[in-house]
Amino acid sequence: MSQPIIARCETKGLRVTGQRRVIAQVLQDSDDHPDVEELYARASAIDAGISIATVYRTVKLFEEAGILDKLEFGDGRARYEDAERDHHDHLIDMQSGEVIEFVDDEIEALQERIAAKLGYELRGHRLELYGVPLKK
Repeated sequence: MSQPIIARCETKGLRVTGQRRVIAQVLQDSDDHPDVEELYARASAIDAGISIATVYRTVKLFEEAGILDKLEFGDGRARYEDAERDHHDHLIDMQSGEVIEFVDDEIEALQERIAAKLGYELRGHRLELYGVPLKK
């Protein structure tokens, strides 16, 4: 992975307070896609002085600085992940809300071919699949 979130904040000239440092560490340690309420619960378990307003302001700041990606999976909750994580796509279980990360070389190649066919060089994409488990 890339530089730690705190290092990227410092590189971008963002002021790094103790509470922002805690929130950044919680984000760095997350292997899921937490929303603000989940981030608040995790951060306030480390520093009880962190308010939910501080978490909202911090994720907005990090998002605007290009440090976090905001993800919306149609459930009314904005979720966040490190903008510099390795590329992956998402499959969202519409029953449980579980978000499954995956990479598929065939899908990646197909997207490149489609872009080229339409006269474009692909610079990025975001793919979200929504489904329900197959009945067995």
